[in-house]
Amino acid sequence: MMKQTICKKMLSCIAVMSVIIGMGMLSSCKNNTSADLVVYGKIYTAEDNKIVEAFAVKDGKYVYVGDKAGAEAYVEVGKTEVINYTGKGLVMPGCGNGHAHYSSGYAIQTVGTIIGYEDDADKFLKEIVPAAVKKAKETGIKAIFGFGWNMFAFQGKIPTRQQLDAICSDIPMYFADEEGHKGLANTILLVKAGIMAEDGTVLKKEIRGGEIGMGTDGTPNGFLSEQAGTYTRSFLDNENLFSVDVAKGNMASIQEQLLSEGYTMYLDGYSTFFFNENFYKAAQQMDQAGDMHFVLGTTYELDSWMDVDEMLTKASEAKKYASTRVKPNWLKIFVDGTVEPGTGFVEPLYPDGHQGTVLWSEEELAYITRKANEKGMTVHAHVMGNKGVNRVVNAFINGGKDEMRNTLVHVHQVMPADYQRMADHNIYVTEGMLWHHFSNDKQELLKQGYVPVGMEDKSYPMKSYFDHGVIMSSHTDFPALSGSPNDPFSIMEIAVTGVYYPEQAKPWWTEELLTREQALTALTINVAKQMFVENERGSVKEGKYADFLLVNKDVLTCPVTEIHEAKPAATYFEGKKVFENK
Repeated sequence: MMKQTICKKMLSCIAVMSVIIGMGMLSSCKNNTSADLVVYGKIYTAEDNKIVEAFAVKDGKYVYVGDKAGAEAYVEVGKTEVINYTGKGLVMPGCGNGHAHYSSGYAIQTVGTIIGYEDDADKFLKEIVPAAVKKAKETGIKAIFGFGWNMFAFQGKIPTRQQLDAICSDIPMYFADEEGHKGLANTILLVKAGIMAEDGTVLKKEIRGGEIGMGTDGTPNGFLSEQAGTYTRSFLDNENLFSVDVAKGNMASIQEQLLSEGYTMYLDGYSTFFFNENFYKAAQQMDQAGDMHFVLGTTYELDSWMDVDEMLTKASEAKKYASTRVKPNWLKIFVDGTVEPGTGFVEPLYPDGHQGTVLWSEEELAYITRKANEKGMTVHAHVMGNKGVNRVVNAFINGGKDEMRNTLVHVHQVMPADYQRMADHNIYVTEGMLWHHFSNDKQELLKQGYVPVGMEDKSYPMKSYFDHGVIMSSHTDFPALSGSPNDPFSIMEIAVTGVYYPEQAKPWWTEELLTREQALTALTINVAKQMFVENERGSVKEGKYADFLLVNKDVLTCPVTEIHEAKPAATYFEGKKVFENK
């Protein structure tokens, strides 16, 4: 008995020692999981709108998300950086921009000419064009490209090719409007494009999907709309205008703007804007050098005047430029124009009886979608009019694969029955929430026959997508901003109020306004879903990359009219601070 008692005591001691040793081992393990960074504050995760107190980051990823006490276990004195952002604002995931044109926007600033939104035709002809010509001749540029003129500011005085020729007749010139859907060209460019001969003979009266404006003399007047414009500017000296070196220089500027505004994801809406692959090459080289601090999606454009199968092959081959943070997986197509100027494909008809511009038949769209999806590319379709949306939805359903998340871009109106069909077939929308406002005078202008009956006080639905379970992300279409802001928090305020604060206007289409949480969802996790990176980014969740913002204002609780004042105090990408607002 005594021996048994002694053995039991010994076993008990051994067990106690084992527990003590085990606790020591656990303590040692805990030390091994010390974080590189711990952040305390009010943290919006974008995971079911959840708010937490803290998170910990190790090797660029979240290793803990929860309360402050739990995060403290990851702090190792002398090793872990600790940020206490409590009471200073909001911590949230990095934002995304689901469709924009920073590549072309910055290229134009580098090699082209910017026309201000308020600049009229007189200033354009007397100051802007002559300055562009002077610059071109001094630097030996063989083509002049410009961007930004406003149809309303030029109304009634659209410059002609003859007026442009009077300023410069020996260098091809093309000036796109602020939407990118209309352009002005001089004679030498029209001749290079085969639209007219030097002696004035008309060689082409139309380009599929576009309009070649004709003057009273029966010859082209230099005005081009929709695909007639993209066709014509393809004859500029694009390789020299937008070289790889220019693209690489632009990439640094693009990144600086994105990070300063709080964007860590961005889908470029037309990566072959200059009809070459130099933007792809520059992005890949930047990422491989370790200098890219955002995730970039790229789109290969297929225009209605191009050979479909040839361009599908080129778009698929461009996937060779993929790298860790560069995703070349989208095919961009135009389906119609824009509703307000009368080129969106709509129903009912415009007041004068026309239906707008449509570039593809439903069968062609289904074919393009089928072939693109088979090649692993998602279709990224510009479409605004409700009839155009209906056509694309039909094509996506009949030709596409639901898992490819084929996407509608800029949608102005949707036929009611199409919302549920979009949800049922996993069709995504990236919407211009920044455009959900109008100044009082423009609200009145639209009632004077610019848009179909019933659309006068409606444009760009938002809430309806959430109501029907359609994934909607936010985009800015930069630089085609139409007098709207680019930063996510000014956009958020518009989405919530229907007002852009400088305009002091009546709220626009109030039944489609979003909650603050819905706006943030569209700006964060939904962009990640659109870009197929929701398992890696877009929310604060264990295992994901730590892309987040320290915002200087709590946009969830501040007065709604102050949301636009919010700015990133700092932007973090993969756990490292890549921007600080000093």
